[in-house]
This record gives sequence, structure tokens and C-alpha cells, in this order.
Amino acid sequence: MRLFAAVLPPDGVMDQLAFAVGSLRQLPGAGGLRWTGRPGWHLTLAFYGEVADDLVPALSDRLSRAAHRTAPFELALRGGGQFGHGRALWAGATGDLESLRLLAGRAEAAARKAGVPMGEHRRYKAHLTLARGREATDVGPYVDALGKFTGSPWTVADLALVRSHLPSSGVPGEQPRYEAVGRWLLGAGG
Repeated sequence: MRLFAAVLPPDGVMDQLAFAVGSLRQLPGAGGLRWTGRPGWHLTLAFYGEVADDLVPALSDRLSRAAHRTAPFELALRGGGQFGHGRALWAGATGDLESLRLLAGRAEAAARKAGVPMGEHRRYKAHLTLARGREATDVGPYVDALGKFTGSPWTVADLALVRSHLPSSGVPGEQPRYEAVGRWLLGAGG
């Protein structure tokens, strides 16, 4: 299974972001970007890639422990940025980013302890991918427009293990499908 750990923003926050993205998609050149769909919006904590079925129970157990050891915390989506000279446009986050980083570190450690092969550790950067470019693109106007965006704060109350189903139809523009295969309440274990 192709898996990752994530924070899933609530519907009201997604509504606000969808409104902002609607404005971005009206900007010149927006058609040259591949926009992610709302069902795929999430804040990735740790990307695991293809995980052998026999490792999923241990990974789930470790993620449950990581969630239980992390108290709920406040976040809001705000601003944005880019990776790779416009290859990825994203919305950022504000609030208790230290707790978010801690949860991301615990999600990565959970995978390592469960035997999931992980690549090189990278410093965590909170982001929610909105669009991708096939090549270097000037997304400056989009980043500037996102600079005015601040969503409502919410309490992050759980950690999700998400499975991604990559497109297989060959239809241009088809989006991956995401399915939460596990969710654990933060702080539930004391």
C-alpha cells in the first residue's frame, strides 16, 4: 500500500481554502498548473511510500502511540509558498507549529520502528499542496495572492494514516484517490 501520515483539516477550513483556490485559478497561466483536488488536501506528516502489507499493523500500532503521546493543538492555514521553482505551490500553516513538527517527527519515527524503510530525514515544512507544475514555473503571483489568505483556526485532534491510490486510467488530469485507513485521537492515551 502507498501510505502517508497526515493531518486532515476540517470541512469549514477546506471550504475557506477552496474559495481562495478558486480565485487563484482565475489568475493568468493557471491552466498550465495541475491543481490538486479538495479530496486530496492534507498536511503530510511523513511519507512512507509503498509499505508491505505485513508492516501495516506495526505501523498502525506505532502511530497510535505517537498520537496518544501528542496533545491536541491549534493550527490555521495561512499564506503559501513554492518548492522547486514553481514545481509545487502550497498553502502554509500557522499556530502551534512546534507541536505539528513534533507529531511529524513521531510519525516518521513510528515508521522506522515498525520496519518501514524511510529515506533521508528532512526538516519538516508544514504545507498543503495546491498545484504542481511539470516544469519550473513563475508562481510568484499565486504565492503573493496566498499571502493574503488566513483560514479559521482549528484544534488538530487526530492523526490519520492515509492510503493513496495513484491514477491508473491514463486519462490526463486524473487525480489520485485518498482513503484514511486509520485515525487516532491525539492525547487519548495519556
